[in-house]
Amino acid sequence: MTSTTRLTVAQALVRFLSAQYTERDGVRQRLIGATWGIFGHGNVAGIGQALVEYGEAMPYHQGRNEQAMVHAAVGYARQSNRLSTHAVTTSIGPGATNLVTGAALATINHLPVLLLPGDIFATRPADPVLQQLEVPYAGDMSVNDCLRPVSKYFDRITRPEALIPSALHAMRVLTDPVETGAVTLALPQDVQAEAYDWPDEFFAERVWAVRRPGADPTELAEAVRMIRDARRPLVIAGGGVHHSRAEEALAEFAEVTRIPVACTQAGKGSLRHDHPQDVGGVGHTGTATADELARTADLVIGVGTRYTDFTTASGTLFTGEGVRFLNLNVAPYDGHKLAGMPLIADARTGLEELTERLEMHDHRVAGSYVTEYTEDKERWEQRVDACYEADEPDVRPTQPQVLGALDAIVDESDVIINAAGSLPGDLHKLWRARSRDQYHVEYGYSCMGYEIPAAIGVKMAAPERNVWALVGDGTYLMMPTEIVTAVQEGVAIKVLLVQNHGYASIGGLSEETGAERFGTAYRHRAADGTFTGAPLPVDLAASAACLGMRVLRAKTVRDLREALAEARAADTPTCVYVETETADTVSGPPPAQAWWDVPVAETATRPSAVKARELYERHVSTRRRHL
Repeated sequence: MTSTTRLTVAQALVRFLSAQYTERDGVRQRLIGATWGIFGHGNVAGIGQALVEYGEAMPYHQGRNEQAMVHAAVGYARQSNRLSTHAVTTSIGPGATNLVTGAALATINHLPVLLLPGDIFATRPADPVLQQLEVPYAGDMSVNDCLRPVSKYFDRITRPEALIPSALHAMRVLTDPVETGAVTLALPQDVQAEAYDWPDEFFAERVWAVRRPGADPTELAEAVRMIRDARRPLVIAGGGVHHSRAEEALAEFAEVTRIPVACTQAGKGSLRHDHPQDVGGVGHTGTATADELARTADLVIGVGTRYTDFTTASGTLFTGEGVRFLNLNVAPYDGHKLAGMPLIADARTGLEELTERLEMHDHRVAGSYVTEYTEDKERWEQRVDACYEADEPDVRPTQPQVLGALDAIVDESDVIINAAGSLPGDLHKLWRARSRDQYHVEYGYSCMGYEIPAAIGVKMAAPERNVWALVGDGTYLMMPTEIVTAVQEGVAIKVLLVQNHGYASIGGLSEETGAERFGTAYRHRAADGTFTGAPLPVDLAASAACLGMRVLRAKTVRDLREALAEARAADTPTCVYVETETADTVSGPPPAQAWWDVPVAETATRPSAVKARELYERHVSTRRRHL
């Protein structure tokens, strides 16, 4: 007879989660390392009570904003190579819907996170209840259904016994390299507290093997032929290189073949910045070196990339005559993009197989090609030096000079986190990644407010590392709340807070598209009704300080260098605040080296919009469909 244990649904779920593990390459680790939670009537008596009951088995972290809790879990998951993540529990109503943005970020970036929102009563003893969305045509719908399109797996647990298959499906998706993303188990508040006789086997330790599938022999042979026939091949390294821990395999492939390697935002750091074959970021925010190679490539070898519009310059970058695509990807959906030849395999396994066969043929690209991209990279590095250099240390820095000051004090152990604004473009062009996981820019969803909570998650996954959250004033104002969490938990993150009085990135884009920077500056209204008056008297440094963080103010380049060094040595959460010169008053970073499609008004009377439309139509005419 099967032995059972009587527990509530919430207690059973917490016990189950505490016994789940992943294993890859012989290394085993816990799948759900902790649970974040903000409690309300929808989860306090269920999951809340269960976390008290099993506190030794399941660590708990207290958040301040539900979206931010998801970001922290995602940061932890990315730093853990997707082999471990956190769960996030919320009440029903606003707590649950606040999860949607974080869920979208996780799913778009293929990063695992388990969401446990409370839900309305399954038994409906009172109808409606507080925070219930009434849908006249569907009695079984709640606000949690907003999470369906942004979840890779969704279920509503309306009976205790339904938890068993659903929990197992959830773990399967979280650990699948192809399918992983946000997983949502919606938990009606009455069901959470309901008791059931659970089979003890449900609580046994389970190890979920994370596979490294190899390539199909026919596809592999064709891939080798394509590479050998190419005269100007170019590798595009995406985030899949990092997820697979394929950096060493990529380095060996590049060294054997001498094929240059460009990187997407998610793939930056796949090779160190000083690797002979590294040519930097590619696409709209890429380097001149990588983008020129992309324009003239006859074979593009995508490794673990989704080919977003920033990478392809909205279909205008890969314009070489007869250019073909070879896509090494664990996901068939991505492997077939751009009408490419799919090589469906784990990134590390596939690269190792390619290297072995190409080495057998003693294959490498022509020396003249190596000389070309090497000299071009040297010229780009000189442009980076010029952006970083500050001849006058006692003046306010530019944003590239801020990055240069940070570049001067970090080593390969530091992690740099960013997500939105003008910083991702500057970082992709200029930052010199020193290690495989130093560059942590979330650009799949480019979510303002990600940086600070994600830094907490990364620091929890790697407490020995210096973790920097780089934030502008716009993204800081979106979500500074988790500074309180960092202070409470003693998580010694570093926040580099850059004040440039508005949405610098969108301001520039607005100007380029004929919208004249409308609504992008943080300034008082002028007499004509526009926001062109004096900068707002907002003291963001005081804001961070009032949330409990130690703050170092830097007014000049010299101050900044000293403050960054002091912050790096600190063992408590520390913020460095600096106000920068704006791009319209001083020399900024190199301009975009490739286009990005943001449609411009087809009809307008204002000269700026008319001119922008003419330029837009010229760019559109260069778009290419790869068939």
